[in-house]
Amino acid sequence: MRKGRIVLIIQARMGSTRLPGKSLMPLAGQPLIARIIERVKRCKKINTIVLATTEKQEDDPLCRIGKECGIEVFRGSENDLVDRYYKVALEFKADYVVRLPADNPVCEPEEIDRIIEHHLNSDDDFSANTHNILNNEYPDGLGAEVFSFRKLKEIWEITVDPRNREHPHTYFYEHPEKYKIGTVKCPVEFSRPDLVLDVNTLDEYKFIAQVYDYLYSRNKSFHITEIINWYDNIYNKGK
Repeated sequence: MRKGRIVLIIQARMGSTRLPGKSLMPLAGQPLIARIIERVKRCKKINTIVLATTEKQEDDPLCRIGKECGIEVFRGSENDLVDRYYKVALEFKADYVVRLPADNPVCEPEEIDRIIEHHLNSDDDFSANTHNILNNEYPDGLGAEVFSFRKLKEIWEITVDPRNREHPHTYFYEHPEKYKIGTVKCPVEFSRPDLVLDVNTLDEYKFIAQVYDYLYSRNKSFHITEIINWYDNIYNKGK
């Protein structure tokens, strides 16, 4: 089993192209980004959580929320995410990086821990239990990606394509001859790749707001199985 310091990095910025300002949109009375932080703080295999945003003034509120939530904050490049991740990993002495975009407000702590455990016990260069990677049958918005600092540094040194600099995971997928990609199978009780639980559009935000309005007051640590039960038996039947 591989060992080392594990740093989870939440990438966030106010200038999202599809839904600007989504990180501050309310979910059960708190900003979306605060709800993500609340959930990932329940992960058991993370040494440090860092909110990584840009140096732009519009992202000041994100830094304030990160500090109020008791996690680390880092400011770096707006569009070069590889550089932002690399510098976070360097500053916080990461041996392994867990990547989590700030559009997953119902990310599942147990499943993040599960992909970390898988990565440490495998010879994968890149492990992910994000949406249906290698037909893993996960819903969209539960999991995360894991890779070593060594591999991140390698990509930081060799990638020049702006698209690959903006999306830290794409270079791994585009070069299967160099990198072994692995995943885990979604547990059968929530094997629902049809479900979209991330927030990239206004309609997706309104849907997740309904999830929080119904479930959060009943169980602040609500699980994906509770979302599915609500979705199948209340949300869909009310249409």
